[in-house]
Amino acid sequence: MLLSVALIILISLMMAKIFNLMKLPAILGMLLAGMILGPYILNLIDGSIMDLSGDLREIALIVILIRAGLSLNVDDLKKVGRPAILLSFVPATIEIIAITFLAPLFFDIDTPTALVLGAVVAAVSPAVVVPRMIKLMESGYGREKRIPHMILASASIDDVYVIVLFYAFLQLALGDSFHISTLINIPISIGLGILVGIMVGYFSHKFFKIFHMRDTVKVLIIFAIGFLFMSLEDALSDLIPMSGLLAVMAYGIAINHFYPSLSKRLVKKFEKIWVVAEIMLFVLVGALVNLTVLADIGLFAVILINIAVLFRLIGVFISLIKTNLNAKERLFTAGAYTPKATVQAAIGAIPLSMGLPNGELILMVSVLAIIITAPLGAIFIDIYHKILLKKA
Repeated sequence: MLLSVALIILISLMMAKIFNLMKLPAILGMLLAGMILGPYILNLIDGSIMDLSGDLREIALIVILIRAGLSLNVDDLKKVGRPAILLSFVPATIEIIAITFLAPLFFDIDTPTALVLGAVVAAVSPAVVVPRMIKLMESGYGREKRIPHMILASASIDDVYVIVLFYAFLQLALGDSFHISTLINIPISIGLGILVGIMVGYFSHKFFKIFHMRDTVKVLIIFAIGFLFMSLEDALSDLIPMSGLLAVMAYGIAINHFYPSLSKRLVKKFEKIWVVAEIMLFVLVGALVNLTVLADIGLFAVILINIAVLFRLIGVFISLIKTNLNAKERLFTAGAYTPKATVQAAIGAIPLSMGLPNGELILMVSVLAIIITAPLGAIFIDIYHKILLKKA
């Protein structure tokens, strides 16, 4: 196991550096490192690590959402309210509908499986979007109209919305009964998650002000509370739906609102933690990639992903109707809302692990979605923010 961990760290960092030198996202290098070290090529990753991959992916999601929450300001959210709300579900919904209709035409799958595939592919990537929006917020680009704030907030909620739908569709694909209550539970899950996160965040900031401790200890406490939110979601699943992931993000937002000076310091801590979480997330997903299956579905999957992104862009422009954004700013928002990576890496392998007949197909399409959209989205944001956005 120690040898596997050493190889994962060293090879992934080396590949990430090579991709950075090529001006491509480091996550692609990590993904490739996982493919090389995985069971389908060199088989150098210990089985005990692969068994823990699901839990490690969930921890990575928690890190992303805490970091996003600590970076969001409630006053900024109020100023971008309506378009941010629409962006959090309209583009993803349109993309899921498009994939649900088109996927059975490309692959031999039924409608429930197509719904699962749509939910996996539809989410925007916090790993690509969040750090870049934070950087734009700090540098002043788009600050006057709160464009980075809007994208950051809506992208984070978009992920939670898609993940909630994913689990509902997965139950349907696995043969469980589907009731209208499943759809009704979505807003309940979102609302309760936000409420719990804000309440716990309020009491946490009081606790941190009364009891003085090192920021590292506070990070550990916040981590533990994030894990408790996820456990609480599972414990309450038979009684009332609650989104643990959204509770995690709301918790971070609450700490930032009630204790902003602490939030600024903690963001730096979580950036360092994300270095490790990111490696484990993308390397372990890469290790699951079967290159034979990837080659078989490649062309059709690429076509499907590109069509899906086109429908996502349409959803973004619909969400921005009647806003004060000009044409350049709308174009930037649409381009910044296309990269996929983190959620696909976190949930793409779940259908396969749960025995869904086309689980491997879903995983391969999700990996291709990362490979195609992550570098294009990252390059678009990095290059065109200076052209399309005003600097405050």
